[in-house]
Amino acid sequence: MDKEGWVMVDDLLDKIGITKSELDYIIENNDKKRFGYSEDGLRIRAHQGHSGKLGLKIQYKEVQFPHTYYHGTVFLNKYSILKNGLKPQSRSHVHLSKDIETAKKVAERHLRRGDTYLILEIDGNQMKRDGHKIYESDNGVILVNEVPPKYIKMQS
Repeated sequence: MDKEGWVMVDDLLDKIGITKSELDYIIENNDKKRFGYSEDGLRIRAHQGHSGKLGLKIQYKEVQFPHTYYHGTVFLNKYSILKNGLKPQSRSHVHLSKDIETAKKVAERHLRRGDTYLILEIDGNQMKRDGHKIYESDNGVILVNEVPPKYIKMQS
């Protein structure tokens, strides 16, 4: 694996014992579109995620014209988020969505019995004006180092 997380496809296929067709199927049918090939198709990597622990330095595209983003979470986190903002926790970045439906799907994955989800609206325009860097991964996930509380609004 190189410093940006790329692995040669042939090496991966040899290591995990599957065919290229099987790998194509996995990539195409992953609901989060978590993995992708390089432009030349010779390498593969995860688009974003828990790379901080591995010391990876993936170069993401900086968003030049941000808009409103969304973050799905469970209601239990509401007061902590309103007080402290969104932090990356064990990830390298906070993950945001471009649309409410995706944020809902993310939140629903974290529901526990009796809990409900909450959609947060994030003011990407003001964050950018205030000097925060906003990035987009190859699979469309919006990445930021953190979201301070002043940029967060509860979705009604």
